[in-house]
Amino acid sequence: MQSFKVLGTVLLTLAAAASQAQILIGQTAGFSGAVAAGVKETTDGAKLYIDAINAKGGIAGQKIELISLDDKFDPKLAAENARKLIEENNVSALFLNRGTPHSEAIIPLLDKHGIALIAPSTGAMSLHQPVKKHVFNVRATYQREAEKAVGHLVTIGITKIALVHVDDSFGNDVLIGAQRGLASAKLQPVLLEKYDRTKPDFSRIAPALAQSGAQAVVLIASGAAAADAVKAFRAAGSIAQVVTQSNNASGGFIKSLGEHARGVIVSQVFPQSLSYTLVKEAQDMARAKGLAEVTPAMLEGFAAAKVLVEALRRAGPKPSRERIQAALEGLSKFDIGGLEVNFSPQDHTGLDFADLSIITADGRFRR
Repeated sequence: MQSFKVLGTVLLTLAAAASQAQILIGQTAGFSGAVAAGVKETTDGAKLYIDAINAKGGIAGQKIELISLDDKFDPKLAAENARKLIEENNVSALFLNRGTPHSEAIIPLLDKHGIALIAPSTGAMSLHQPVKKHVFNVRATYQREAEKAVGHLVTIGITKIALVHVDDSFGNDVLIGAQRGLASAKLQPVLLEKYDRTKPDFSRIAPALAQSGAQAVVLIASGAAAADAVKAFRAAGSIAQVVTQSNNASGGFIKSLGEHARGVIVSQVFPQSLSYTLVKEAQDMARAKGLAEVTPAMLEGFAAAKVLVEALRRAGPKPSRERIQAALEGLSKFDIGGLEVNFSPQDHTGLDFADLSIITADGRFRR
């Protein structure tokens, strides 16, 4: 009789352990600070899909737990958070961080510990070429976005284009794409200005933009700084068409613009049409949770989570860091809903989709 009690206890213990088994995934991003609104939306989008997978039992009986730390959009804190997640929390992979200098600060830790960073929320070329062994992008580059945006402006007859960019690795990276677009059209910017990332100040730039006669301005900025810039431009009397990048493709950005939102062009790295299964699936899941819509930022997180989950599935019942790395490098022609993700040891770009949207009077992104 005693032996049956012991056996029962052992079985209960094993069952409890199995039910509590989790795959730990780490995230460091600016949940407070200049990009907080966008970070929240991308994370909410990722959780839509992760929660759905967990509700079905997770991956081989193991639920995915996303451990998210706030780095306040500070590269140094991002690196320290990544260290904690890797060394102390022993996460299996890093996921959906935000920012170019922040990603670059994390790379040495990835290489040291042999751990993958999946879907960094940045289109920095430095994360694409040359290939970073442990970085797996799930979006097009900022340079592609900027070049496409400038090309669009030129095709509609705009030739007086200004460039305003943040003075950091993100700003300098996007600037290359914008300048390439201008060079293709044999144009020079009517104004080229930069501002300090830590202390954004547009009091000098805004009047200069108004006086330049610019018909459009490519604004390379993030979150609150981008909104402040647009407001400063308008206050100075500039009526230039504002074009910015997908890092500002969030509902929070639209709200921060207030009365100045209408007509701002924002490039996109994911489709918005329901003709894409990806978009419809995300919207259906959102509505099931009582959410009114899926913003572009949420869709980025949703797509990222689909890639994460597929990599975990392919990594097997015990998804170690090494197995996840191997699974990602073998992820080819993976359809996430009308878009194919392709990785190989020689190419970690994943997707190359880019499009443009405009903010409408009712505060929505429209193609």
